[in-house]
Amino acid sequence: MGEAELIRKAQSGDHEALVELLRTIETSVYRSAFYILGNEQDALDAVQEALIRIYRKIDTYQEKAKFSTWVQRVVSNVCMDKFRAKKETVSIDEHELIIPDRNNVEDEILLNSLSQDIKAAIGKLPKQYRMVVVLRYLEDFSYQEIAEALELPLNTVKSYLFRARQQLQELLHDYEKGGIG
Repeated sequence: MGEAELIRKAQSGDHEALVELLRTIETSVYRSAFYILGNEQDALDAVQEALIRIYRKIDTYQEKAKFSTWVQRVVSNVCMDKFRAKKETVSIDEHELIIPDRNNVEDEILLNSLSQDIKAAIGKLPKQYRMVVVLRYLEDFSYQEIAEALELPLNTVKSYLFRARQQLQELLHDYEKGGIG
């Protein structure tokens, strides 16, 4: 069953279709929440809250926007609520990015180190920059989809991405000189 059909059935009250729909988006919701919030426990809490909101509000979804954009707006709102509640206390935990298999152990160690550096740098970005970076580079959203999901003007999204890339370059350059800290 396709996403559009699951959505239609879920909106008409089909509980099984709604549960299946939530299962199809769960991984994407977690990935976004994890990279926005920076740690597993907060991400798991955000996923639970976002899925409950989607469950309760599925009937409010309209096909004006892509479903993934609507879902991301819900996730972003939940994450913003968590930021406000925690007063911007974000930590990076021991979870690693998925790295493709390599034959050379040294390559794996270097890639793991680099992925940890990038994750740490993303975690140091201001929350608005972090959110657009996650949506653009991890969720592969277009600029327009990011604007819709975060309810921002398109030029603001472009500006945030530009500034985020600049800050990431500086942070990663600083790391090469002695570590992000």
